[in-house]
Amino acid sequence: MYRSFFKGLIFLMILGQARVLSAQPKDKRLQLKLEAAIRDFQGDIGIYVKNLRNGKMVAIGADSLFPTASMVKIPILLGIMDKIEKGELQYHGELVYRDSLLYPGSDILGSFKDGEKIELSKVLMLMLTTSDNTASLWLQSLAGTGTRINQLLDSLGWKATRVNSRTGGREQDRVRYGWGQTTPREMAGLFEAIYDKKIFSPAACERMMRLLGRNYWDEEGLSQVPPTIEVFSKNGAVNASRSETMLVNAKKNPYLICICTKNNKDESWGKHNEAWELTRNISKMVWEYWGEK
Repeated sequence: MYRSFFKGLIFLMILGQARVLSAQPKDKRLQLKLEAAIRDFQGDIGIYVKNLRNGKMVAIGADSLFPTASMVKIPILLGIMDKIEKGELQYHGELVYRDSLLYPGSDILGSFKDGEKIELSKVLMLMLTTSDNTASLWLQSLAGTGTRINQLLDSLGWKATRVNSRTGGREQDRVRYGWGQTTPREMAGLFEAIYDKKIFSPAACERMMRLLGRNYWDEEGLSQVPPTIEVFSKNGAVNASRSETMLVNAKKNPYLICICTKNNKDESWGKHNEAWELTRNISKMVWEYWGEK
């Protein structure tokens, strides 16, 4: 009896969610433009865009799972902010760097000497502004590991976005998706929830927006938005996956855009990589469609 009741309850919840998603107003004209733009892309792509003034949106493969690459740093940010909100970490608290934290690469933090001191706020800045991997893995540990971050995501209602790397029980997911996984709709939704000040406290959301407004990696989708416009963003790239999420705070029509790709044929790292060119084209298209109005 109880099993039947709970099955019925779950069915109603899923049905309700489906009705909410189907009820969102779709921008059919923009959808046709985006479908034409991605038609010949040699890889898998998911797009979610939403006008935050009128709610109109376009979702193409927006609920498919994609590698986060460095966009996983958004869930890590949430894990740290939760600790700060609870008083378990201090935003300007002093940390001590150790050589054991080094993640080989060209990161700024990795050039520190063993025993050097740095504020938590600056480690956060390095993670989000320069996408410093040594800083990010250190923060993942300080947040309570990927396991705790995933529990936090689940408690906040995010069911698809997860940290995989250095997280017990997610080894197979890491093989498939790398450091983390998400969907375009969920990653965009995280940005929207921060923008609407619906995660933790308004002060925490304001702090996260300030951090997300200082992206060093500004030559792809971000490059198509005028520098006078405030943008909160994070991108990620590995060989066969290039992705970017932006919340563009345009004066009349603030909007969200999340573009995720995987299984890309073009794995090159130059400016003319196919996925990066497509990202710039889509960003320009959406800016001209909504941002300039």
